[in-house]
Amino acid sequence: MVRRMGMVIAVRPEKLDEYKRLHAQPWPEMNAALSAAHITNYSIYLREPENLLFGYWEYRGTDYEADMARLGALEVTRRWLALTDPCQSRLGTAGEGEWWSPLEEVFHLD
Repeated sequence: MVRRMGMVIAVRPEKLDEYKRLHAQPWPEMNAALSAAHITNYSIYLREPENLLFGYWEYRGTDYEADMARLGALEVTRRWLALTDPCQSRLGTAGEGEWWSPLEEVFHLD
């Protein structure tokens, strides 16, 4: 079964060009790590002038928590997030411990 995930976060205006540059040429080893974690169909969209990022992915594995824990423990993930996280800003309404704020799916058409 596919688990569809949507999430949102702000991007700092002064870091927008850097964020775009990083994602224009993502590291092959980071993409491979995402794929190994059973993440597919991953897209990030930008809404300006609000500077909001909307992320979407599909999870096709059987143990989401374990796959995310493995992904988060990888050195490549830590290096990538060390570059991208400073470009982002949590939403004021983000829950405790949230970076990207998850979105509730209210409609899907196959």
